[in-house]
Amino acid sequence: MLYTYGFIASLLSLILWFIFKEKKWAGNLFGKALLLSVVAYLSGLFMQDGDMSQKMFALARDAVVMSVLSVLFSFMSKNKLALIAMLLGVVMFLKFIYLGEMQASFAQEVEVDNQGEILVDVKDGESIKVLNNVIHKYNLEYDIAFPNIGDKDITDLDDYYVLNIPKKYEHKRTDIMRELAESGYADDVEENEIVYAIPTIESNTTSNNKIDYGVNDPSVNGQWALEVLEMNKLYNLLRSKKVKSKKVARVFVLDTGIDAKHEDIKANYKSVDKRYDMDKMGHGTHCAGTVSAVTNNKKGVAAFSPDNTMVRLTSIKVLSDYGGGTQQGIIGGMIKAADKGADVISMSLGGPSNDSRQRAYTKAVKYINKKGAITVVAAGNSNRNAKDYVPAGVEGVISVAAIDSKKQKASFSNYVSDVKMGIAAPGVDILSTVPGNAYKEYSGTSMACPHVAGLVGIMRSVNPKLTVKEVHKILHDTGKETKNTKQTGRMIYPVDAVKKAAK
Repeated sequence: MLYTYGFIASLLSLILWFIFKEKKWAGNLFGKALLLSVVAYLSGLFMQDGDMSQKMFALARDAVVMSVLSVLFSFMSKNKLALIAMLLGVVMFLKFIYLGEMQASFAQEVEVDNQGEILVDVKDGESIKVLNNVIHKYNLEYDIAFPNIGDKDITDLDDYYVLNIPKKYEHKRTDIMRELAESGYADDVEENEIVYAIPTIESNTTSNNKIDYGVNDPSVNGQWALEVLEMNKLYNLLRSKKVKSKKVARVFVLDTGIDAKHEDIKANYKSVDKRYDMDKMGHGTHCAGTVSAVTNNKKGVAAFSPDNTMVRLTSIKVLSDYGGGTQQGIIGGMIKAADKGADVISMSLGGPSNDSRQRAYTKAVKYINKKGAITVVAAGNSNRNAKDYVPAGVEGVISVAAIDSKKQKASFSNYVSDVKMGIAAPGVDILSTVPGNAYKEYSGTSMACPHVAGLVGIMRSVNPKLTVKEVHKILHDTGKETKNTKQTGRMIYPVDAVKKAAK
């Protein structure tokens, strides 16, 4: 808003200055207005999410447009008819072409499921038939969006339907959504957006820390994250029995599936559906190993529990073998995880969204919280504001930014300064499990998220009653400063977090 309105005010002030510059009072007035408008414009421009190259390109483009238009006005200032025609032309240019171009400069591409483009929440007590006028007008097909909710009494997600638009009306999606919203029978109308597994960056940087963790996993000294998190102190605390496990916490990884037969996962894995126990892409398996690889088994890598008694892994496949998934499918997976007894739900997935309200996701998170689970999500890899991403920007989740071995914000990581519950964890060159009894190093907030999910699993094991707000407060209060704490939140510090959780 500040960016576009600042541009309009700057352009108007410059035009008026060119026209009236020979009149002293007008020249002074419009000169000051121009200065204030340019300050507002530049403030709005540099507050936009995006990298500096995008902003400098937009600045150069806007300066050219502003200069050309103002010079044209100065030439036509003595011809009133030409001036009026020019003014109307500029208004049309701004309204129908240029303001859209300005907004698109920093917009992010959002995909929608072409087999079910719209999610609509029908008013309580009404059936989908109350929307028949719109449904019949556009030949819409519909189905219940979330048919398998365990506790319908604590949510109205059962009022959601997914609508499929025939190909000949796909260009009318905005009109259809507006008509549904204006019908008086819809509490919520959203696009059924597609999000992806947060991209990972394969790396080959070899860590070589020399700490004695007291475990025999052969690659443990290649896991730099264990060193920076001082995992040896957590291991010593858990071995001392000064904190005791009160339950085996279940961490559900909602992703591309998990290779349930992996040598460093299978002993810590509990299946809820055989369809979820394989992973062609490898993304979910890498996340799973960070959450709870079998530790001290003379194989692979180590995770948070040295004796593997505190956390069990479970998979729900919500993303395709290519890494994409719909909002409907992801929310359905969240509901299923909560109904299956999840303590923690780990989601290294997401993307930009057109909808700042995110009512369906928010209702899903509330349902999860009421069922006793905690949702941990990746902040995203676009070096942008996590509040503009889903599910990272959804109220009620813990959003995780990525840091490197120097405790700096990873260059790719979204920042979490504007979300309510942000935290940081290692997310660069993370060694973990991949399908086929193999191990690789990946980077991404996808790798940071499961560090937090694994720790929260231990915290829920020693204190099953912890709420999401209590968990985040503990993570924040016990966390360590990073080089960019304002952007990343504090870095998790496992030993103190578990101590405080157990009190």
